[in-house]
Amino acid sequence: MRNLLTVIKFTMKDMAKRKSFIVSTIIILVLIVIGFNVPNIMKSISGEDTEAILLIVDNDNVFEGNLETLKQADLGYEVETSNNLTYDEVKVKIESKEVSEAIMIEKQDENVKIRYIVENATMMAQVPDNIVNMLSTLYSNMQISKLGLTEAQLQTITPNFEFSLEQTEEQQASGNILVMMLMSIVLFYAIYFCAYQVSSSITTEKTSKIMETLVTSTSPRTIVLGKTIGIGIVGLIQLILIVGTALISAKAFLDPELLESALDMSNITPYLGIITIVYFILGYFAYALLYALTGSTVSKPEDIQSANTPVAIVAVIGFYLAYFTMMNPTSELNVFASLFPVSSPFCMPFRIMMGLASGTDVAISIAILVVTILVIAKVAIKIYSNAILNYGTKMSFKDIVNMYKNK
Repeated sequence: MRNLLTVIKFTMKDMAKRKSFIVSTIIILVLIVIGFNVPNIMKSISGEDTEAILLIVDNDNVFEGNLETLKQADLGYEVETSNNLTYDEVKVKIESKEVSEAIMIEKQDENVKIRYIVENATMMAQVPDNIVNMLSTLYSNMQISKLGLTEAQLQTITPNFEFSLEQTEEQQASGNILVMMLMSIVLFYAIYFCAYQVSSSITTEKTSKIMETLVTSTSPRTIVLGKTIGIGIVGLIQLILIVGTALISAKAFLDPELLESALDMSNITPYLGIITIVYFILGYFAYALLYALTGSTVSKPEDIQSANTPVAIVAVIGFYLAYFTMMNPTSELNVFASLFPVSSPFCMPFRIMMGLASGTDVAISIAILVVTILVIAKVAIKIYSNAILNYGTKMSFKDIVNMYKNK
């Protein structure tokens, strides 16, 4: 136990002192803060401290003065109206930034022409739907009111429809898909890059001959577990720091209304937080032990990338299996992804967030993942024990199999 703690402490200190780890962590944290400040930076650059101003010009009095009601409507604009401006005058107002956009309403025989004017129109630019709907509704109501209909008759013409989306399947998902995808990405990169460090650490120490000193003072099993646990602890601390910085930045820099509409945090519970940490630890152990195996089969740092490729492919398959099944969270494939040990660390926390996973599902998923880790650990430690002092060329798959069979 003492030797295990010694290896864990040594690994944690070694990881924390690496310039690459320190610099990458600082860069990630700075990018997170800057990323959440992008809306504020864009406003500062463009000088947009208030709502965009929409100028509506009705020189032909098509709306008979009723456009004033749009000033109280929630269009996302500060609305200004006029009935005495030419196109050139509107153009000057837009180019001088006095207004952001403009609409000119013109009467042409029996038709009403709407000209939407902006400073620079992209290929995908079009009149905003909310403005189109508001003008159409306003004009229709104005014409209907001229018919002298009662309030009850008007309601029969323009009923209020209530739309709802329902499914026939009993199991229903609830949760913000954006939150789930973001958490899935963060969890994947945390597990993947932390696990990758195990392979890099083992190969580097083999190259520097530190391994010879380690194996004379402790067992290969202790080295593998100590390195895996040590790097995992540092990775978990880094993950908590990144997530904490993101949450604080979002709260401090984003508009509360924007934050609430984009990120529904109502399903984030302490239980979900604990489960996510559990799956991070288990997922990390599964991939870290695989990387420990590949790291022990090479003797040169430049061979790490090629040796780790099979594990990287497995990790990417697991991530995308979980990622794409989120699009249909009640499907059987999503259930499979939450139980399959390759993808369950990325999938099961989000089935819990969506209210789709029972306690039994979670227990079965964790049990499968633990058994998988024990099997991988047994193989990895055996291969590591036999390959630890190999300073030759990179071993082939056949060499690895023969090494495992060797008593």
